[in-house]
Amino acid sequence: MKRSKWIWLVWAVVLLCYVVPYTLLSQVSQWYGSFLFWAFAGLVIIALNVFITKDFKEHSDD
Repeated sequence: MKRSKWIWLVWAVVLLCYVVPYTLLSQVSQWYGSFLFWAFAGLVIIALNVFITKDFKEHSDD
């Protein structure tokens, strides 16, 4: 899968971070409803970033 498709997946998770707490979790009055979702989304973003950048190599201009 091309790297740009993975980057779109990152943006989709970011969009979900705005949409889910105000729609699906709007009836959850405790703070930990959104917090747990955002914590999980953060871990997903970190994992996606590691996967996207695993093939990056350092280029030297010697």
